[in-house]
Amino acid sequence: MAGKPLYDLIVLGAGPAGLEAARTARRLGLRVALVERSRLGGNSLNTGSVPSKSIIRSGRALEAIIDGYGHGISASIAPTADIGAVMTRMRRIRARIAEYHSAQRLDELGVDLFVGSAHFDGARSIRIGATSLTFKKAIIATGARPRTSDIPGLQATGYLTSETIFDITELPKRLAVIGGGPLGCELAQAFSQLGSWVTILQDGPKFLPNEERDAAELLSMSLARCGVETRLNTPVVHARAENGKKMIDVTNSGAKFSIAVDEILLSVGRVPNTEDLNLVTAGIKVDAHRRIEVDDFFRSTNPNVSAAGDACMPHKYTNVAQASARLAVLNACAGESNRLSRLTPPWCTYCDPEIAHIGLHAVDARRRSIPIKSFTIMMQDVDRAIIDGCDAGFVKIHVKEGTDEILGATIVGSRAGELINELSVIMSAGMGMRRLADVLHAYPSQSDAIRLAAIAFRDHAPTPQAR
Repeated sequence: MAGKPLYDLIVLGAGPAGLEAARTARRLGLRVALVERSRLGGNSLNTGSVPSKSIIRSGRALEAIIDGYGHGISASIAPTADIGAVMTRMRRIRARIAEYHSAQRLDELGVDLFVGSAHFDGARSIRIGATSLTFKKAIIATGARPRTSDIPGLQATGYLTSETIFDITELPKRLAVIGGGPLGCELAQAFSQLGSWVTILQDGPKFLPNEERDAAELLSMSLARCGVETRLNTPVVHARAENGKKMIDVTNSGAKFSIAVDEILLSVGRVPNTEDLNLVTAGIKVDAHRRIEVDDFFRSTNPNVSAAGDACMPHKYTNVAQASARLAVLNACAGESNRLSRLTPPWCTYCDPEIAHIGLHAVDARRRSIPIKSFTIMMQDVDRAIIDGCDAGFVKIHVKEGTDEILGATIVGSRAGELINELSVIMSAGMGMRRLADVLHAYPSQSDAIRLAAIAFRDHAPTPQAR
């Protein structure tokens, strides 16, 4: 494709952020070019949320059959996982969702798609091979990739990442997960449910460091029940191959020991894909983490270039990528003034139980000297959670003291990822705890825990409070 003489918007990257940016721009009637060097859909579709949640679902399906004995259900034979069938199902799901992001649909939308590696060759131009394109505005949405490690011997020993683990053809009997973040915990539990012996190795004193401690502790107990061994304060100092096994040398409290495994999953975060864009030529700066530096309106140090998604955001979630891209386009091309600082994204770690959060944590409030009161409802006191046999967890809502304004919430439970969306709507609408206490919920439902938390607030503060 030769391209147009001048594009209103060029988008670099066709992951969740880039696709959302292109669609938003086309809704504005703009001339749009979208550049992708690999696969449409980005990490979220190909190596992230979609395949990982598919594997998680298979693990839970097997776990549900096993747990059926406690619900009066028995199976005629002991259930086992067929990793080949699990991966086939995952690829079928991925292919189905990929249809919504296909080149054909982009063409029907009127987006010019260019395949190849792009870099800036001027303040308002990019080059893809021999093709040069100019733009009025551009958005960098090149996403991120798994962070590598300098652990001695790891490269030679061989390891998996979120980009390669979904290509395995055999279930590893023993799997070591280096890193205790959300994806590492999710896959550790899923592979344990499928039949692997899993060990999480975390060099810090706690895993899921961005979640509230009581939430992480509940998950830690759940992982232990699933057979996952979690070793905290245990840095990996060396990896090696020995007699057909992969050996991991670790330390803990001064003691040194080795762990033999069949596969190693490295899950120590993600790094933005920004180093090959020739950003200096366009006058675009990055920070110490290689993220594009943006102001509160998503603009880079080049006023005609904005950024969205994992390329600039500290929170690397699909919903954050899509929201930031939409707002960046509206700011750059429609004269709006949407602020990054006003984004309050919900997120969820899809383990069992799930951990979901939105807004401030209690520690955030203390750090900012914001007085809060927290109202907690335990899932063991919620009828539907008792009925489902999923009563581990809680709903905790943080309220600004002296008002009924909700500042944040953490939910731990089997459906936390769904329940947090109700809190997201409530907070976006500016609804306080008093009005929430009067909102009818279906019975029995786990979301009734949110209403019960609001009732606890109302009982605690019986007189009207100013917002």
